[in-house]
Amino acid sequence: MANVELRQLRYFLAVAEELNFGRAAERLLIAGPSLSQQIKALERDLGVRLFDRDRRSVALSPAGAALLPHTRALLERADDLQSRAARMSGSEPVRLGYVNWLPADLTARTSAVAQLHIDAWIAPSHTQAARVAGGSLDLAVCWVRTQDLEQHGLNARLIGADRLYAVATGADTSDVRSHDTAVLLDDDTTSWSSWNAYAEQLARDTGACAVRISDGGITGSAFFDHVRRSHRPIINSPKGQTTPLPPDLVQRPLIAPAVYWTWSLVWRRGEARAAVLAAVDALTDGIGDLGIHPPDAWLPDDDPHRQ
Repeated sequence: MANVELRQLRYFLAVAEELNFGRAAERLLIAGPSLSQQIKALERDLGVRLFDRDRRSVALSPAGAALLPHTRALLERADDLQSRAARMSGSEPVRLGYVNWLPADLTARTSAVAQLHIDAWIAPSHTQAARVAGGSLDLAVCWVRTQDLEQHGLNARLIGADRLYAVATGADTSDVRSHDTAVLLDDDTTSWSSWNAYAEQLARDTGACAVRISDGGITGSAFFDHVRRSHRPIINSPKGQTTPLPPDLVQRPLIAPAVYWTWSLVWRRGEARAAVLAAVDALTDGIGDLGIHPPDAWLPDDDPHRQ
């Protein structure tokens, strides 16, 4: 068997968690064809098929499902080894995890105060918050609730925000009232726990129609298919905010209320490492409230940045 690279195993993990090559490629910040080639090379080197895939779906093969927990454990051990070696050399980095968004000026903000290491394991918000609490990350950019901070013993500062919009068919790009939209909730709570919690409260508070799905269609081509079948505009998730729309679909601004999603920088309470605390200050200096508190704004009740 040829040598298997840790990078390829991280690619396998991302595809296994997303079950969608496009979304996995976005997470990994690589091109889709390159990711597909790397997975094929990994399958060839291992001598097993990791995924069953056709033109519309991706699923773990029996071999892939069996190897997934061992892959996770191996990557965690590799990360731990890297951290131990860094501590021995006296140059331990500050480890930062994220979901799908980071500030564009991240490196410029932190280069003078910390050796920042961006963790390659891109995971959902609830997973990244738990990793900070468990010590495998020092910082994470993720969506959290006040109850999450209490449960994990974390602090949070606002670092980013998205104003969400709806996606619709047709040519009408006018404002749409939130109660005239739909919001999707996915049965895969491993991947979409944070979004589901947010979307459920959004539906309760605004009257948006909650629609349960089971195909991972919160983002990507499956999301666009849901929009085409829907009689209402569908609220886009933060993961889909920067994805170009197909020519038959349009953005429609949400009003009454305007809907916001916040990104928090989280770190452990009681953190004493000067480099970590300096990175927190550098990343959040001058951020302000990012315009999330206009009179018609909506944020979940337990958003830590709600006034």
